[in-house]
Amino acid sequence: MEEPWDFEFLSRIADSCVSFLSEFVDDWLANDMRVSIFKILLSWLIFSLVAIHFAWKVYGNTVNDMYYRQGTGQNGGTPDTAPHLSGWESTAGGTLKTHRE
Repeated sequence: MEEPWDFEFLSRIADSCVSFLSEFVDDWLANDMRVSIFKILLSWLIFSLVAIHFAWKVYGNTVNDMYYRQGTGQNGGTPDTAPHLSGWESTAGGTLKTHRE
C-alpha cells in the first residue's frame, strides 16, 4: 500500500509548479524593464541556438572532414616517424640522446 505522504508530496510539488508558472505568466505580461531585458536575452539565446543548429547542418560535414585525419598511423594520416630520421635523432647532430644529457 502506498503511504499517504506520497500523494501529499506530489500535490505540494504540483502546487509549487503551478504557483511558479502563474507568477511567471504575471511577470511575463507585465511591462517592466527586467521583463523586457529577459525577453530580449531569451530571444537572443533562442536565435543563437537556431543559427548554430542550421550552420552545423550546412557546414558540419566540412568542418568534421577538415579535422578528421584518414588513413593509418599514429594520428590518422601522420606517419609514426620521419622516413629519414630515427625516432630519437635530431637534424642538427644526428646523435642519439640519452637520459643523462
